[in-house]
Amino acid sequence: MDVEAPERPTIDSGRRGSAPRSRHTSLFVGIAIAVFALLFGSIATASAKDDHHHPSPPNPSATPVHGDAIPNVTLVENQIKAYYSDTLVGTDHVPSATGNYAKEMAKIEKAADAYLASSKARHPRGVKGKVKPAVLFDVDDTTLNTYNYEIFSGFSYNPVTNAEYVNDARFPAVPGMPSLVNWAAKKGYTVFFLTGRPEAQRAGTVTNLVKVGYQVPTDANHLYLKQATPPSYLHCAAVTTCTTIEYKSGTRAHIESLGYDIVGNFGDQFSDLSGGYGDRTFKLPNPMYYLP
Repeated sequence: MDVEAPERPTIDSGRRGSAPRSRHTSLFVGIAIAVFALLFGSIATASAKDDHHHPSPPNPSATPVHGDAIPNVTLVENQIKAYYSDTLVGTDHVPSATGNYAKEMAKIEKAADAYLASSKARHPRGVKGKVKPAVLFDVDDTTLNTYNYEIFSGFSYNPVTNAEYVNDARFPAVPGMPSLVNWAAKKGYTVFFLTGRPEAQRAGTVTNLVKVGYQVPTDANHLYLKQATPPSYLHCAAVTTCTTIEYKSGTRAHIESLGYDIVGNFGDQFSDLSGGYGDRTFKLPNPMYYLP
Protein backbone atom coordinates (compact mmCIF):
# COMPACT_ATOMS: atom_id res chain seq x y z
CA MET A 1 0.00 0.00 0.00
CA ASP A 2 2.08 2.70 -0.20
CA VAL A 3 0.85 4.98 2.13
CA GLU A 4 0.77 7.64 -0.34
CA ALA A 5 0.04 11.26 -0.12
CA PRO A 6 -2.48 12.32 -0.92
CA GLU A 7 -3.20 8.64 -1.37
CA ARG A 8 -6.13 8.13 0.77
CA PRO A 9 -7.95 11.34 1.51
CA THR A 10 -11.15 11.61 3.45
CA ILE A 11 -9.95 14.11 5.95
CA ASP A 12 -6.78 12.81 4.49
CA SER A 13 -4.40 14.62 2.33
CA GLY A 14 -1.15 13.18 3.46
CA ARG A 15 -0.86 9.52 2.86
CA ARG A 16 -2.17 7.24 0.21
CA GLY A 17 -4.79 7.69 -2.44
CA SER A 18 -6.35 10.43 -4.42
CA ALA A 19 -9.97 9.49 -3.76
CA PRO A 20 -11.84 9.68 -0.46
CA ARG A 21 -12.91 6.55 1.31
CA SER A 22 -15.38 5.98 4.10
CA ARG A 23 -14.84 3.35 6.79
CA HIS A 24 -17.62 1.15 5.42
CA THR A 25 -16.58 1.50 1.80
CA SER A 26 -12.94 0.86 2.60
CA LEU A 27 -13.67 -2.34 4.46
CA PHE A 28 -16.17 -3.56 1.88
CA VAL A 29 -13.72 -3.04 -0.95
CA GLY A 30 -10.91 -4.42 1.18
CA ILE A 31 -12.62 -7.76 1.73
CA ALA A 32 -13.61 -7.88 -1.93
CA ILE A 33 -9.98 -7.51 -2.87
CA ALA A 34 -8.96 -10.19 -0.37
CA VAL A 35 -11.44 -12.67 -1.83
CA PHE A 36 -10.46 -11.67 -5.35
CA ALA A 37 -6.79 -12.23 -4.58
CA LEU A 38 -7.47 -15.68 -3.12
CA LEU A 39 -9.37 -16.70 -6.23
CA PHE A 40 -6.88 -15.48 -8.77
CA GLY A 41 -3.58 -15.66 -6.89
CA SER A 42 -1.41 -13.05 -5.31
CA ILE A 43 1.20 -12.70 -8.00
CA ALA A 44 0.71 -11.29 -11.44
CA THR A 45 1.92 -13.34 -14.34
CA ALA A 46 5.18 -12.50 -16.01
CA SER A 47 4.69 -9.97 -18.75
CA ALA A 48 6.49 -8.24 -21.52
CA LYS A 49 7.83 -4.74 -20.98
CA ASP A 50 4.98 -2.33 -20.22
CA ASP A 51 2.48 -5.19 -20.54
CA HIS A 52 1.00 -6.08 -17.17
CA HIS A 53 -1.43 -8.95 -16.70
CA HIS A 54 -2.21 -8.75 -13.01
CA PRO A 55 -5.90 -9.15 -12.10
CA SER A 56 -8.13 -6.13 -12.51
CA PRO A 57 -9.42 -4.53 -9.30
CA PRO A 58 -13.09 -4.67 -8.32
CA ASN A 59 -15.37 -1.79 -9.16
CA PRO A 60 -15.66 0.36 -6.01
CA SER A 61 -18.37 2.55 -7.52
CA ALA A 62 -20.90 -0.26 -7.93
CA THR A 63 -24.02 0.50 -5.88
CA PRO A 64 -25.47 -2.52 -4.04
CA VAL A 65 -29.14 -3.24 -4.63
CA HIS A 66 -29.77 -5.26 -1.48
CA GLY A 67 -28.39 -4.29 1.91
CA ASP A 68 -28.01 -7.89 3.03
CA ALA A 69 -25.56 -8.45 0.17
CA ILE A 70 -23.12 -6.00 1.76
CA PRO A 71 -20.67 -7.59 4.21
CA ASN A 72 -21.36 -6.47 7.77
CA VAL A 73 -18.63 -4.03 8.82
CA THR A 74 -18.09 -5.59 12.25
CA LEU A 75 -17.81 -9.08 10.76
CA VAL A 76 -15.38 -7.83 8.12
CA GLU A 77 -13.23 -6.20 10.78
CA ASN A 78 -13.16 -9.47 12.71
CA GLN A 79 -12.17 -11.35 9.56
CA ILE A 80 -9.33 -8.92 8.93
CA LYS A 81 -8.10 -9.32 12.50
CA ALA A 82 -8.25 -13.10 12.17
CA TYR A 83 -6.41 -13.01 8.83
CA TYR A 84 -3.56 -11.00 10.35
CA SER A 85 -3.80 -13.11 13.54
CA ASP A 86 -3.93 -10.01 15.72
CA THR A 87 -1.14 -10.06 18.32
CA LEU A 88 -0.51 -7.48 21.02
CA VAL A 89 3.12 -6.33 21.34
CA GLY A 90 3.40 -3.65 23.99
CA THR A 91 0.57 -1.28 23.12
CA ASP A 92 0.53 -2.11 19.41
CA HIS A 93 -1.59 -4.67 17.62
CA VAL A 94 0.58 -6.38 14.99
CA PRO A 95 0.25 -9.36 12.64
CA SER A 96 1.39 -12.69 14.01
CA ALA A 97 4.47 -14.28 12.44
CA THR A 98 2.49 -17.51 12.10
CA GLY A 99 -0.88 -16.19 10.89
CA ASN A 100 -2.45 -16.52 7.46
CA TYR A 101 -1.12 -13.14 6.35
CA ALA A 102 2.45 -14.17 7.15
CA LYS A 103 1.90 -17.52 5.42
CA GLU A 104 0.57 -15.85 2.28
CA MET A 105 3.50 -13.44 2.26
CA ALA A 106 5.92 -16.38 2.54
CA LYS A 107 4.46 -17.94 -0.62
CA ILE A 108 4.75 -14.68 -2.54
CA GLU A 109 8.32 -14.17 -1.37
CA LYS A 110 9.26 -17.73 -2.36
CA ALA A 111 7.97 -17.10 -5.87
CA ALA A 112 9.83 -13.77 -6.00
CA ASP A 113 13.05 -15.46 -4.84
CA ALA A 114 12.78 -18.02 -7.62
CA TYR A 115 12.08 -15.37 -10.24
CA LEU A 116 14.89 -13.05 -9.17
CA ALA A 117 17.31 -15.99 -9.09
CA SER A 118 16.47 -16.87 -12.69
CA SER A 119 18.66 -15.85 -15.60
CA LYS A 120 15.71 -14.05 -17.19
CA ALA A 121 15.58 -11.58 -14.32
CA ARG A 122 19.32 -11.37 -13.68
CA HIS A 123 20.10 -10.52 -17.30
CA PRO A 124 17.46 -8.00 -18.43
CA ARG A 125 16.97 -6.57 -21.87
CA GLY A 126 19.56 -4.15 -23.22
CA VAL A 127 22.60 -3.95 -25.43
CA LYS A 128 25.39 -6.17 -24.13
CA GLY A 129 24.08 -6.00 -20.59
CA LYS A 130 24.35 -2.24 -20.30
CA VAL A 131 20.94 -1.99 -18.65
CA LYS A 132 21.20 -2.53 -14.90
CA PRO A 133 18.63 -4.83 -13.22
CA ALA A 134 16.55 -3.22 -10.49
CA VAL A 135 13.65 -4.07 -8.18
CA LEU A 136 11.12 -1.56 -6.91
CA PHE A 137 9.04 -1.68 -3.73
CA ASP A 138 6.13 0.34 -2.42
CA VAL A 139 6.41 1.25 1.28
CA ASP A 140 3.11 1.03 3.18
CA ASP A 141 1.95 -2.57 3.40
CA THR A 142 4.62 -3.67 0.97
CA THR A 143 7.77 -3.11 3.03
CA LEU A 144 6.28 -1.60 6.21
CA ASN A 145 3.07 -3.01 7.67
CA THR A 146 0.42 -0.51 8.84
CA TYR A 147 -1.97 -2.90 10.60
CA ASN A 148 -1.12 -1.36 13.99
CA TYR A 149 -2.30 2.04 12.78
CA GLU A 150 -5.48 0.62 11.23
CA ILE A 151 -6.42 -0.96 14.57
CA PHE A 152 -5.58 2.23 16.45
CA SER A 153 -7.66 4.35 14.07
CA GLY A 154 -10.56 1.92 13.71
CA PHE A 155 -9.78 1.40 10.03
CA SER A 156 -10.16 5.12 9.40
CA TYR A 157 -7.50 7.53 8.22
CA ASN A 158 -6.49 10.76 9.85
CA PRO A 159 -3.44 12.59 8.45
CA VAL A 160 -2.43 13.94 11.86
CA THR A 161 -2.37 10.64 13.75
CA ASN A 162 -0.97 8.78 10.76
CA ALA A 163 1.90 11.27 10.48
CA GLU A 164 2.66 10.60 14.15
CA TYR A 165 3.06 6.89 13.41
CA VAL A 166 5.20 7.66 10.35
CA ASN A 167 7.46 10.20 12.04
CA ASP A 168 7.85 7.97 15.10
CA ALA A 169 8.96 5.10 12.81
CA ARG A 170 6.36 2.91 14.46
CA PHE A 171 5.54 0.40 11.72
CA PRO A 172 6.96 -3.15 11.76
CA ALA A 173 8.27 -4.77 8.60
CA VAL A 174 6.00 -6.73 6.33
CA PRO A 175 6.87 -10.35 7.24
CA GLY A 176 9.85 -11.63 5.28
CA MET A 177 10.34 -8.54 3.15
CA PRO A 178 13.63 -7.31 4.69
CA SER A 179 15.19 -10.69 3.85
CA LEU A 180 13.90 -10.55 0.26
CA VAL A 181 15.03 -6.96 -0.28
CA ASN A 182 18.47 -7.48 1.28
CA TRP A 183 18.97 -10.72 -0.65
CA ALA A 184 18.08 -9.01 -3.93
CA ALA A 185 20.63 -6.27 -3.23
CA LYS A 186 23.34 -8.86 -2.54
CA LYS A 187 22.50 -10.55 -5.84
CA GLY A 188 23.26 -7.34 -7.72
CA TYR A 189 19.84 -5.74 -8.04
CA THR A 190 19.55 -2.02 -7.36
CA VAL A 191 16.70 -1.51 -4.90
CA PHE A 192 14.30 1.42 -5.21
CA PHE A 193 11.44 2.44 -2.93
CA LEU A 194 8.51 4.39 -4.36
CA THR A 195 5.86 5.72 -1.99
CA GLY A 196 3.01 8.19 -2.01
CA ARG A 197 4.10 9.50 1.38
CA PRO A 198 4.92 13.22 1.16
CA GLU A 199 8.49 14.48 1.07
CA ALA A 200 7.98 15.92 4.56
CA GLN A 201 7.91 12.34 5.89
CA ARG A 202 11.29 11.34 4.44
CA ALA A 203 13.17 11.27 7.76
CA GLY A 204 10.57 9.11 9.49
CA THR A 205 10.36 6.78 6.52
CA VAL A 206 14.13 6.29 6.31
CA THR A 207 14.40 5.74 10.06
CA ASN A 208 11.63 3.15 9.97
CA LEU A 209 13.06 1.20 7.03
CA VAL A 210 16.49 1.02 8.64
CA LYS A 211 15.04 0.24 12.08
CA VAL A 212 13.24 -2.91 10.87
CA GLY A 213 16.19 -4.31 8.96
CA TYR A 214 16.36 -2.98 5.41
CA GLN A 215 20.10 -2.83 4.68
CA VAL A 216 19.97 -0.99 1.35
CA PRO A 217 20.46 2.65 0.34
CA THR A 218 17.55 4.89 1.34
CA ASP A 219 18.90 8.20 0.04
CA ALA A 220 16.99 10.45 -2.35
CA ASN A 221 18.33 8.54 -5.35
CA HIS A 222 16.79 5.29 -4.11
CA LEU A 223 13.74 6.40 -2.10
CA TYR A 224 11.14 8.41 -4.03
CA LEU A 225 8.48 10.31 -2.07
CA LYS A 226 5.70 12.50 -3.39
CA GLN A 227 6.69 16.11 -3.99
CA ALA A 228 4.33 19.04 -3.45
CA THR A 229 5.04 20.07 -7.04
CA PRO A 230 5.39 17.13 -9.44
CA PRO A 231 8.90 16.87 -10.94
CA SER A 232 9.32 17.77 -14.60
CA TYR A 233 9.86 14.16 -15.68
CA LEU A 234 6.19 13.41 -14.88
CA HIS A 235 3.81 14.21 -17.74
CA CYS A 236 1.16 15.25 -15.22
CA ALA A 237 3.47 17.99 -13.93
CA ALA A 238 1.90 20.35 -16.45
CA VAL A 239 -1.37 20.26 -14.51
CA THR A 240 0.40 20.23 -11.10
CA THR A 241 -1.41 17.11 -9.91
CA CYS A 242 -0.96 13.42 -10.59
CA THR A 243 -3.11 10.38 -10.02
CA THR A 244 -1.44 7.54 -8.15
CA ILE A 245 -0.98 5.59 -11.37
CA GLU A 246 0.49 8.60 -13.18
CA TYR A 247 2.86 9.34 -10.31
CA LYS A 248 4.06 5.79 -9.87
CA SER A 249 4.33 4.71 -13.50
CA GLY A 250 5.93 8.03 -14.43
CA THR A 251 8.52 7.66 -11.69
CA ARG A 252 9.28 4.11 -12.81
CA ALA A 253 9.74 5.43 -16.36
CA HIS A 254 12.17 8.03 -14.99
CA ILE A 255 14.16 5.37 -13.13
CA GLU A 256 14.42 3.29 -16.28
CA SER A 257 15.56 6.36 -18.23
CA LEU A 258 18.57 6.41 -15.88
CA GLY A 259 19.75 3.07 -17.27
CA TYR A 260 17.84 0.57 -15.13
CA ASP A 261 15.41 -2.17 -16.01
CA ILE A 262 12.82 -2.73 -13.27
CA VAL A 263 12.56 -6.50 -13.46
CA GLY A 264 10.24 -6.76 -10.43
CA ASN A 265 7.65 -4.26 -9.19
CA PHE A 266 6.12 -5.00 -5.76
CA GLY A 267 2.99 -3.35 -4.34
CA ASP A 268 -0.14 -3.99 -2.29
CA GLN A 269 -2.40 -1.82 -4.47
CA PHE A 270 -3.35 -2.35 -8.09
CA SER A 271 -2.42 1.29 -8.63
CA ASP A 272 1.13 0.44 -7.51
CA LEU A 273 1.43 -1.97 -10.41
CA SER A 274 -0.44 -0.32 -13.29
CA GLY A 275 0.98 1.80 -16.07
CA GLY A 276 3.96 -0.24 -17.21
CA TYR A 277 7.69 -0.03 -16.59
CA GLY A 278 8.15 -3.28 -14.73
CA ASP A 279 8.87 -6.67 -16.29
CA ARG A 280 6.88 -8.57 -13.69
CA THR A 281 4.50 -7.37 -10.99
CA PHE A 282 3.95 -8.88 -7.55
CA LYS A 283 0.62 -8.09 -5.86
CA LEU A 284 0.81 -8.30 -2.08
CA PRO A 285 -2.33 -8.88 0.03
CA ASN A 286 -4.06 -5.95 1.73
CA PRO A 287 -7.69 -6.34 2.82
CA MET A 288 -7.64 -3.11 4.87
CA TYR A 289 -8.11 -0.41 2.22
CA TYR A 290 -8.22 0.16 -1.53
CA LEU A 291 -6.48 3.05 -3.31
CA PRO A 292 -7.37 3.76 -6.96
